[in-house]
Amino acid sequence: MRRRLLVALTVFAAIAVLAFAVPLSLTYATSRTQQLVLGRSGDADRFASLADAVATAEGDTAALVEEVTGYHALYGENVLVVDARGATTVNAGIDTADPDVAAAVAAARRNQQPQPAVRLLPWSAATMLIARPVGTGVQVNGAVVIQASTTAARADITRAWTVIVLGAVLAMLVFMLLAVTLSRWVLRPLAALSDAVAELTATLPTPPPGTPDPAAPTSLTRRHGGPPEMRAVAQSFDAMARAVADSAHAQRQLVADTAHAMRNPLAALTIRLDSLEPAVPESAAPTFRKASAEVERLTTLLDGLLTLAVAETPAAFPAEADRDRCDAVQVVADRVDAWHSAFHAAEQTLVAADAMGSTEVAVPADTLAQILDVLLSNANRYAGAGTRTVIAVTAEPDGVTVTVRDDGAGVPAPELDRLTTRFYRGSTAPAGGSGLGLPIAAALAQARGGRLTVAAADPHGLAVSVHLPAAVPA
Repeated sequence: MRRRLLVALTVFAAIAVLAFAVPLSLTYATSRTQQLVLGRSGDADRFASLADAVATAEGDTAALVEEVTGYHALYGENVLVVDARGATTVNAGIDTADPDVAAAVAAARRNQQPQPAVRLLPWSAATMLIARPVGTGVQVNGAVVIQASTTAARADITRAWTVIVLGAVLAMLVFMLLAVTLSRWVLRPLAALSDAVAELTATLPTPPPGTPDPAAPTSLTRRHGGPPEMRAVAQSFDAMARAVADSAHAQRQLVADTAHAMRNPLAALTIRLDSLEPAVPESAAPTFRKASAEVERLTTLLDGLLTLAVAETPAAFPAEADRDRCDAVQVVADRVDAWHSAFHAAEQTLVAADAMGSTEVAVPADTLAQILDVLLSNANRYAGAGTRTVIAVTAEPDGVTVTVRDDGAGVPAPELDRLTTRFYRGSTAPAGGSGLGLPIAAALAQARGGRLTVAAADPHGLAVSVHLPAAVPA
C-alpha cells in the first residue's frame, strides 16, 4: 500500500509541477522571441525609411550604406537592402543565394504581412530573418532584410528554463518528502493495529486440536483483497477472531464439563447428608446443619455460575423470530402472581403498576421472567418487612423499560455502580446470597440488546430498571 500510495502521490505531484512548469517555460520563450522580433523590426523599419528616401531621390545612398555597415559592425548582424527591381542597394553579409533570404525579399516586395515569428527554443537555429517593405502600402520601392542572431535570446531562454527545471525538481523533492511523510502517517496506525491484534491474539488461550468451533467467523482475507498492509491487518484480525471464537468455545465446553463434574458429586453429597441426618447426635446437629447449608450454598453458587456463563454466551441464544418476543405486561403479571406468596410470607407488598402504550419487547418470555425473578428475589430478600415493591412497565420511543422499585433501606450511593459486579455484595446486605443475581440479570439483558441500571429510589429504597428493545411489528 505504501508503494502504491507513493506512486499515486508522485504522479499527481508530477502532473501538477508539469502543468505549472511547461506553460511557464513556453510563455517565457514566446516573450523572449517577441522581444527579439520587436527590437529587430524597429531597426528594419528605420533602414526601410532611409531606403525609401533614397528611392524618392530625397536621401543619400552613402548615408544608407554608412548606417547599414555601421549597424553590421556594431551588432554583428547581417543586413540586406534591395530596390524596387530587386537589385541590391546595400549588402552587409547576407547570402542572397539563400532560398530563405530570397523568399523573405520576395514577400516584402509584394508587401505581404509578415508571418508570426516561430517561438525560439534553446535548440532553434542560430539566426532568424526579419523583412520589411520599403515605401508605403501603395508604392513599394524595395525591401530590407535583417539576419538577426538568436544566440543571446536562446541563451536567456536556456537560463530561464534551467531555473524552472531546478525549481520543478526541488518542488518534486518536496512533494516526495511530503508523500513519504503522509504515507507513514497514514500507515503507522495500521501497523500498530496489526501488532496490537497479534499481541492480543498471543495472550488468548489455545484450545486443544480437533475441537473446531462451528460458530467460528468467516475469514476476511478470503473475501477481500486490497493492499498488503490492509491484508496483513485482515489476517491479524482473522487470527484474533478465530482465537476469540475458539476461546469462547473452550469456555462453553469448560462450563459444560464443570457442570457434569461438579453437579454429580454435590448431588451425591446432598443425598449422603440427608441419609445421615437421622443418625446425627443432638450435640453434632448444629455442625451438621452448617455443613448442609454450605452444600446448598455451593450448589446455588454453581447454578449461578453456570447461568451467568450461559447468559454471557451469545451462541446460547439462537434466533427464533416467533419466540424472541413477548408482552412485558403479561410476563410481569405472571411473575407478580408467582411471587405473591413469598412476599406475603415476608410481610411485604408486591404490586404491578398500570402500563400505557405498546409493551411488546424483542425478548423471549422466559428470559424476561428470569430477569424479573432475580430482581424480585433481591427485593424480597433485602427490602425488609413492611416494605412495598412496585413493578412498572413504561413504553418509550426506543423500547420498553421494566422497573422494580422498593421502599426499603436501599444501598449506599458509592456501592450502586458495583452491584452488577460478580460476587459483590453490599455492605448492608444480610448473610446469604452469592453476589451473582444482578450480574446474571445484566448479562441476560445485554445479550438481548438491552441494559440494566441500578439507582436509588425516592425517598429511599432501590430501583432497578431493565431497558429492552421493542419488538418489530409483524
